[in-house]
Amino acid sequence: PVLDVVIPVYNEEADLERCVRRLHDHLSRTFPYRFRITIADNASTDRTPHVAAYLDDTVEEVTAVRLEQKGRGRALRTVWTLSEAPVLAYMDVDLSTDLNALLPLVAPLISGHSDLAIGSRLSRSSRVVRGTKREFISRAYNLILRGSLAARFSDAQCGFKAIRKDVAERLLPMVEDTGWFFDTEMLVLAERAGLRIHEVPVDWVDDPNSTVHIVKTATDDLKGVWRVGRALATGALPLDRLRRPFGDDPRDRELSGVPGGLARQLVGFCVVGGLSTLVYLALYTLFRLGTGPQVANALALLLSALGNTAANRRLTSAYARDGHRTGPLRHRPRADQRLPGRPRHRPRLPLARHRTGRAHRGQPRRDRTALPALP
Repeated sequence: PVLDVVIPVYNEEADLERCVRRLHDHLSRTFPYRFRITIADNASTDRTPHVAAYLDDTVEEVTAVRLEQKGRGRALRTVWTLSEAPVLAYMDVDLSTDLNALLPLVAPLISGHSDLAIGSRLSRSSRVVRGTKREFISRAYNLILRGSLAARFSDAQCGFKAIRKDVAERLLPMVEDTGWFFDTEMLVLAERAGLRIHEVPVDWVDDPNSTVHIVKTATDDLKGVWRVGRALATGALPLDRLRRPFGDDPRDRELSGVPGGLARQLVGFCVVGGLSTLVYLALYTLFRLGTGPQVANALALLLSALGNTAANRRLTSAYARDGHRTGPLRHRPRADQRLPGRPRHRPRLPLARHRTGRAHRGQPRRDRTALPALP
């Protein structure tokens, strides 16, 4: 098959057969190439494995894979690694995304124009129906990614993505997360490798019966942002291994006269700043339950500032340990490294003027200008 569409599922016995048959019917009518639908069961405890096995037996283009551990990222990595299709995609089982966007999603990958493709619910031309809470969390999360990791893609969490097989073979071994942050980490690494990411505006109707725990997912995502941001800041990510086969990212090129580690350090500070802002908001909301706004604001500011300071110190220490102190943090040469003839101390000009003015007050101006400079 040219396309392998993976559907990760966990305890979806009620909706699995209906959604898979709907997707199969759509691909049979609109997709001009051979395809396969792979059901990736994430250790379901209900009848989901039996439904998946039934579809595997009765529908030629459907395959079922059983995993004994949970995790959407783990399921995608496993199936994509085993698949032989040149284009790999995935979507959520609830089919919240309009299926008419599937062909525009994978067409640039089939033609070789792009390396990855993602659906975006935040595009101006997208039509989205979902609750205010999910809308706020989604936009806030993508704003954090832009501010902390310099991400340029618009929607990291949309369950509607595709990747070329040859790209996945080199990219997936670098992705550590096995849960919901898998998508974000993959996209950040792809951008840093200079890969071309195609975005498709999608129409989206949120599933009101979704079992995703929003708060836990958001917390895990923020932990992932911190981990990836710190790895970028300290140079721990093997970006060179990614750039060699795919090219490079202009943001990571070393410029003349600019220390190579400075950009990574600034990214780390941005990550810390973004996370400390979220911590402040959470603390303020918590303190407001028992105190007034001024007291809550003061306590939240104090605790978030302490955490911000500790995180920045830890980041700076890690940066120094990794041997990147070749930038502005260490710009003064030692005594045995100074150039011949270079003075040991810089002239203290303001003090020299002050002493000159006091010692020669009242003398003609021409005498002052003839004084030698102080050592």
